[in-house]
Amino acid sequence: MRLVVDLNKCQGYAQCAFLAPDVFAMHGEESLVYNPHAPEEQRERLARAVAACPVQAITADGLDGTGEQGTGSAQEAHDAR
Repeated sequence: MRLVVDLNKCQGYAQCAFLAPDVFAMHGEESLVYNPHAPEEQRERLARAVAACPVQAITADGLDGTGEQGTGSAQEAHDAR
């Protein structure tokens, strides 16, 4: 699964780092670092992290299970629970 974070949009709220700490981390107070090639076993956490981003800065290829690029949704994150 491939992730892209628009670092120009990212405001450092760190919801993604809280929800998927194996993929996202804050470096300092404002700089996000992440693994752009997230492991498949992180799918549920990633769905929650994508949906929780207040500025919708994260997109994930294949998150919806089709291989298509998607931004996830609150419903997908809810279904992943």
